[in-house]
Order: sequence, then C-alpha cells, then structure tokens
Amino acid sequence: MRTSTPEHGTREAIRARAGELGFDVVRFARAAAPEGVGEHLAQFLVEGRHGTMDWLAKNADRRSSPSALWPEARSIVVLGTNYGPHDDPLAQLGHPARGAISVYAQGDDYHDVLKSKLRTLGQFMAGQFAADAKIFVDTAPVMEKPLAQAAGLGWQGKHTNLVSREFGSWLFLGSIFTTLEIEPDEPETDHCGSCRRCLDICPTQAFTAPYEIDARRCISYLTIEHKGHIAREFRVAMGNRIYGCDDCLAVCPWNSFASVAREAKFHARAELAAPGLKDLSRLDDAAFRNLFRNSPVKRTGRDRFIRNVVIAIGNSGDAALAPEAERLLSDASPLVRAMAVWALSRLLDAPDFTTMRDAHLVREHDTNVRHEWADASTIER
Repeated sequence: MRTSTPEHGTREAIRARAGELGFDVVRFARAAAPEGVGEHLAQFLVEGRHGTMDWLAKNADRRSSPSALWPEARSIVVLGTNYGPHDDPLAQLGHPARGAISVYAQGDDYHDVLKSKLRTLGQFMAGQFAADAKIFVDTAPVMEKPLAQAAGLGWQGKHTNLVSREFGSWLFLGSIFTTLEIEPDEPETDHCGSCRRCLDICPTQAFTAPYEIDARRCISYLTIEHKGHIAREFRVAMGNRIYGCDDCLAVCPWNSFASVAREAKFHARAELAAPGLKDLSRLDDAAFRNLFRNSPVKRTGRDRFIRNVVIAIGNSGDAALAPEAERLLSDASPLVRAMAVWALSRLLDAPDFTTMRDAHLVREHDTNVRHEWADASTIER
C-alpha cells in the first residue's frame, strides 16, 4: 500500500483533470461511513423493501462502510456527470402508443463510459501523487448517494435520489477511493423543505414516507430488476413506462431541463427516445440485442423487456395494437404470453376476447398464463 499526504494544490489538480475527462462536479469526502447509513440500510433490508435485489443484502457490511470495503482508503473523490434531458420526460406519458424509456437508459451505458474515465483519473492520481486508488460505479457495494451528500454534490431528496442545486436530479455518480489524505469538502444540506411533489406523483405509491422507498412497488424496480410476472395491481399504473420511471425525478423543482441539457455529456439515441410499441413488440432476441447495443436495457433481456412492452400495449387503449398482442400469445416466453392475455382483455370487447381465449387456452400449459386467462374477466376495462 502507498500512502501520501499531498502538497497544496492536489484538490485543484484532481478537479482540473476530472474536468478534462468530462466530469461536471468533483468533491471530496473522508473514507468513512456517513452517519446513520448502516442503520438505515439494515432497516431497509429487514423490512424486505429491497425485493429480489439480493446483492444488497449480500454485501451489506461492505456497502455501509467504506473502511469495510477498503480499510486502507483515507479519502474518496466523488464525481458527477450531468445527463439532464432537453425536455421534460413526463411529456412522453401523453403518447400511449410509444414506449417511455428512462432518460438514463436512452444513450450508451453510463457504467461503461464512467468506468473508463474513472480509470483514467485514478491512474493520474496514482502517478501524480504516488498513492493507490480504486474506482467504483454503482454496480459496486458503495453507498454513493450518501457519500455524494457527504462530499457536497447534493442531498438525498425525499425520493431517495440525489438532488443537486445545479443539475437537479440528473447526475451519474462515480467514486475513487484513495490512500491520499485530502481535505474533505463541506457536506450538502437538505433543501427539500415542505415540498412533496416527488412523493405525490409516484404512480404506485412506492414511498412509504419521505426519504423512504419500498422498491417492490417502484416501477423502475418492476420493469428492470423484477424477473417474474408483474402483479396486476401495478400494471395500469405503469402506463407506457417500459424501462424505468422518471416521474419522481422529473417533477423536482430543482430541475431546469433546457439549461442543464445544453451541458449534458450523455444524449439520447433517436431510436430510443420515444420508440413505437408496435415495432418494439416484434423484437426477437437478436433484434433486441442489436437495438439496445451498448445500452443498459440489454441487461434486462428480451423477454422481460417485451413483458413490459405488452403491458404498455394493454394500457394504450389502441385496438389497432391488439394484433400485436395476439401474435405474442404464441411467444416462447410465458412472461410475454401472460401479459399478452392481459393486454387483449383490455383492448378487445368481451365476445372477441372469449373467442380468442377458447382458441388458445387449450394449447396453453403454463400455470401462470392459464391463470391470466381465467382471471381476465375480473380486469377493469
């Protein structure tokens, strides 16, 4: 291990190099757990609010404390990159025949982009100051949002995401742990006040209280992390959100879309900004992988993604999309077939749906799909 107490100007040198690499915000924190983080995480896990995200529980000890993750670390460089959109993403919800993909996933995978830049910055620090450095993006067991607040990038809002006075809710975070002794910045304070827009707008009431979320009810969790069938109680609320949900982020009054977007380093690919549900529903595995090359969406897999698309078709109110759902009654994935049943029950009148059920149910052997056929008559039209 190499340790170093740097001379004056280290902070400025790191900030300058980070700016050259495209980072918008650079702050410094001590390599210590922010107060209350471990206890809050433990309670979150005990209550099961992490759902099937078992990796949160598996690494809870290391996640709650930087010193447990790397005992030699003395300081943490916390960095933010702006990905603010040009327009309010909530506008996409008014176009039900098109899919709404979360802003962060409309371009290249930020994990890959940030990791490369963090590695370059870490190498600079190691070479310039003779100290060790380790880089982390949010796939590692690091509580980046509390660390970002401790470093002064922003604060964790009532929606549990980081809010910046300069960039609103649109910052990708990364961190570099180092053996350097660097003077920390002042932590940011909470500026939410009495506002509760993010809590009130949540389509599924995923917030159990200000600053607390039940991931099992969150549309981002359901459309991205959840591997099984999506419970009926959440389907209508999903609307046309097919990957993630930006509602609580977009409604924050600290956002300023156009002005922030001018400086954003990440931009949407045109074909992912507002894709048509009809085209998306026809994606096979190869076409799915091609469309979402270099995108975080690809990690979800074709079947779970099409599951989400078919739910959006059911919410579209567009009977012209019914043939797309009907075609998917023969899909290889029971996740897709089950949601095709649900979508058709909402798009067809009762006699047509009954005729289709009688034709397909006799050939269906999956228990969950058969239950969808049986329960379809209880769905509100």
